[in-house]
Amino acid sequence: MNRFVVAETAVIDAPLGRVWDVISRTDRYAEWVAGAIEVTDHHGIAEVGKTYAERNRTLGPLRARSVWTVKEIEPFKRRVDTGTGFTPLQDVTNIFEFRPVQSADGREATEMLYQVEYTIGLGPLGLLLDSIQQPAMRAGMRTSMANLNTLLRSEASRTAL
Repeated sequence: MNRFVVAETAVIDAPLGRVWDVISRTDRYAEWVAGAIEVTDHHGIAEVGKTYAERNRTLGPLRARSVWTVKEIEPFKRRVDTGTGFTPLQDVTNIFEFRPVQSADGREATEMLYQVEYTIGLGPLGLLLDSIQQPAMRAGMRTSMANLNTLLRSEASRTAL
């Protein structure tokens, strides 16, 4: 089986603490993760060893039910979860990494790395499927980070009123 790594990076227009507050809330994933239709089971704030479940969009009209386990948390730096339910993808690992940066106008912002690692079986057919799904996965990652940015800006504008 081949191991694949897909990663995208974006700058979120919010301080690291606000970004961390939202990504730590497993119950909020459907608000910003492009492929999450709904979170069906969660534990609120992410804790190592705890699980949460989602209904997800996958490729095209396909849907999946996933279960994620929080494997690693380095507060304000890194979070690693493993997931099941994405056949034919196996050994799925979701990694978020963060670092504080400044926006062009000097405000606090956050650089976010969104990375997914996985294996895929099925021999040559798996490689073909991966060549189709990988661009969609990348687009979903970019959309998720844009959604997170929009969500945080929206919440900041509401609290500023």
